[in-house]
Amino acid sequence: MKTTALAILLTILMAATAAGRADTRIRRAVWDGQFYEQSPARLLSQVDGFIGAGAKLEAGRTPVVIIAPHAGYPYSGRVAGKAYATVADADFETVVIVAPSHRTAFEGCSVDESDGFATPLGVAPIDKDVVEALKKEAGFDYVAEAHASEHALEVQIPFIQRALPKAKIVPIIMGHQTKKTIHDLAEALTRVSKSKKILVVASSDMSHFLTKKEANVLDASTIALVKSLAIEQLIRKVERQENILCGGGPVVSALIYAQKKGPVEVKVLEYADSSEAGTPEFKVVGYFSAAVSSKAGSEVSFSLSQDEKKELIRLARQSVQEAVGSGSVLNYEPNMSNLKVFKGVFVTLTKKGALRGCIGFIEPIYPLCQAVIQAAYYAALEDRRFGPVTANELKDLEVEVSVLSPLTRITQTGLIQVGKHGLVIARDGRKGLLLPQVAVENGWTRDEFLEEACLKAGLPGGAWKKGAEIHTFEALVFH
Repeated sequence: MKTTALAILLTILMAATAAGRADTRIRRAVWDGQFYEQSPARLLSQVDGFIGAGAKLEAGRTPVVIIAPHAGYPYSGRVAGKAYATVADADFETVVIVAPSHRTAFEGCSVDESDGFATPLGVAPIDKDVVEALKKEAGFDYVAEAHASEHALEVQIPFIQRALPKAKIVPIIMGHQTKKTIHDLAEALTRVSKSKKILVVASSDMSHFLTKKEANVLDASTIALVKSLAIEQLIRKVERQENILCGGGPVVSALIYAQKKGPVEVKVLEYADSSEAGTPEFKVVGYFSAAVSSKAGSEVSFSLSQDEKKELIRLARQSVQEAVGSGSVLNYEPNMSNLKVFKGVFVTLTKKGALRGCIGFIEPIYPLCQAVIQAAYYAALEDRRFGPVTANELKDLEVEVSVLSPLTRITQTGLIQVGKHGLVIARDGRKGLLLPQVAVENGWTRDEFLEEACLKAGLPGGAWKKGAEIHTFEALVFH
């Protein structure tokens, strides 16, 4: 983040050139001179000062998500700077900014289709490939009026231009902050991030217009929920429009996205309220910043303690009993952190050694505990190869849980190790999965394993040699 007069001049010239081209669409700055400095030199000095007051995370760890406030810089710039300091000069290709809509009501999310976003520091280029991928994955559209004057998004751009000058951006505005929209965005981000190194910035202030004492107490409670990754509690509060986070939807969606990438932890970096910048103490706004990164030691492999395994087996059994007894899905709130991690899961039911049902989720679309509950429910009632499990069968059922690692696409079948790897084979819109233990139980060779995976997908034998996609995964299996 070197500050030189030449760098400033070049940046401004680049901005002018890009803005002047007839074939580009540049989103002009609206809030410069109000929320932040209009002078390039003063803005650069201001932002660098905020970022310079922060620090990297310990042991060189780099966040996958940061949470930053979006008020005027005199109020929240110092707090935001602490978040951006944790990612300064990292090698992210793209920064996805998710902000709430303050002025336009709409469903879903709006993804900016412009070519760039102008601030006094120049034009931040928009990653059009990621824009199109997100629109395709989630069905999002572009709501022009939502982007016309949204400050929650704009105030993040100068920080990105200084902390990550080589990165492109993807500006996203979230409309009605519903559970569906929150999850849709998290899932789309997960899929798109498989091919690019992406940082997600969740733009949010905290409680609004309470007394300083009330705000500080309420904000501390909200920060505790964020820090403990209490996703369902946060979503309920966001949907009820409680006064906790104006960007609650973006924050929760970003947390879910981070969890889908593996076990994570939240480090709260700074908290403040607007009274520190001179607003009356009877009517303050709260601000906080946080960094979400991989949990220490989780980069190597995911594991579960014996107590966690026992709890998941208990949940699977209870879910089957609830499904058979009342047809309902078990309600459960986890208190073990690993049970909140998003993972692909399969639940296998056997009766006296014979398969009775096996269903699950290849992708990590639920927290682990909820994935086990849902998979057990479906295995009991909706495996089309068998009739629904009856109450008389419950005493004879054995339950096995398989927790899946992320999928790895391969092009060399010699990499497949029977007993270690499971397979997913896909072609022509069809997909088949076989768990690692299935090959061992049947005594299959590698080629037989591949053939059977093709048959499971409804594909002809040998399809794995003729254009089918092959993915491997590993599984933590217990019963």
